[in-house]
Amino acid sequence: MHTLNELNVTPLLDLAFVLLLIFMITTPLMENSTDLVLPSGKQEGSQVDPNAVVNVSLFKDDRLMLNTEVVPLSQLTERLVTLKAAKPELAVLIRPHKEQSVQKLMEVMDVVKAAKITKVGLAKSPEGQ
Repeated sequence: MHTLNELNVTPLLDLAFVLLLIFMITTPLMENSTDLVLPSGKQEGSQVDPNAVVNVSLFKDDRLMLNTEVVPLSQLTERLVTLKAAKPELAVLIRPHKEQSVQKLMEVMDVVKAAKITKVGLAKSPEGQ
């Protein structure tokens, strides 16, 4: 009687392949099992009065324009608060330059939030422009 010095790996490889097949089959089924409920696009959102929309344009060179007037970021909050006091249904449309950093966009959005304006939109240009 002699001892066996080597381990037979064939059953281990079979087990590994079976487990691989089981995981390959069950993984796509697990991706769709979240409890996320997405909003429906069939309901119409609340209409915004076009006269109550203020455009905030953010240029590549960090200039900010409130409608047609250049305004520094430090004064934008008080200007928006004044406009909101005049028109409580005020909405803001932010038009960022495509090469502007996300950080600058977030700073502008923080200013709009500080002015307690809840109707905010982001404009984009159509594809190919």
